Amino acid sequence: MKIALVGYGEVGRILAEDLRGHALSAFDLKGSSAMQTHAAAQGVQWAASHAEAVQGAGLVISAVTASQAVPVAEACAPALQPGAYVLDLNSASPGAKQRAAALVDAAGGRYVEGAVMTSVPPYRLRVPLLLGGPHAAALAPVLTGLGFAPRVHDARLGVASATKMCRSVLIKGMEAMFIESLTTARHYGVEDAVLASLQETFPGVDWQKQASYFFQRVIEHGRRRSEEVREVAETVREAGLTPWSAAGTAERQAWMADLADAGVFGTRGSPGFARSADWRQEADRLLDRIKETQD
Repeated sequence: MKIALVGYGEVGRILAEDLRGHALSAFDLKGSSAMQTHAAAQGVQWAASHAEAVQGAGLVISAVTASQAVPVAEACAPALQPGAYVLDLNSASPGAKQRAAALVDAAGGRYVEGAVMTSVPPYRLRVPLLLGGPHAAALAPVLTGLGFAPRVHDARLGVASATKMCRSVLIKGMEAMFIESLTTARHYGVEDAVLASLQETFPGVDWQKQASYFFQRVIEHGRRRSEEVREVAETVREAGLTPWSAAGTAERQAWMADLADAGVFGTRGSPGFARSADWRQEADRLLDRIKETQD
């Protein structure tokens, strides 16, 4: 079975590596030389368009930024072979997933939403994955055979996505709050006391290590996270609530992405970028940049 990877960022590259040996094609709108070089090394056929990538594929995996979930479904649908599965791994709202499904199913494909429930790199292909929609049960054994770790969550579209989105209110919110709290604490020289208090209240977590991990992930992936949390906010709105927390999280994540793009944390793509084992180094860079803008 040919597998098409639409989106060749961090997740797409991991999938290409772990699915090596299968017939793979890929497409990404950015289409950078680095992406294409990586694809060639994995035996992946690089396509010139969405349509070319998905032609003849029995499984299409969409792993793009949250805002592109529906546009990708729209671009791929006309070229799908009848009965092809489209596994949407994007962090989009239930409403967006339902709109994407309508496009795929109307074209004769079989749409399945996939909610990735934690960070992909530590687990790679075995990352916990919730499947949703009427075709989820049929796709699950196919994915298991490929090495994935899927679990059918609900036959109703949007339920798996809602589970992930509600989790992200907390997880992505914690990332943003840690950056805000600890950078402020560093400014006042009270970071050790703050972390000691956290350690006493929640002794089961290594808060020093967790804080550094939060800084690393937001510095490296803040842009993607900000887009995801805007979808989280939309999920909250769809439930009838005003997304005050999610909206603030999206702004903080986007702010960090802007600073990362501006080189505040070093050169993006260099070996040490977003890899500091001590969050204090990155907080100090933030504080220095803030001081520069105030002078």
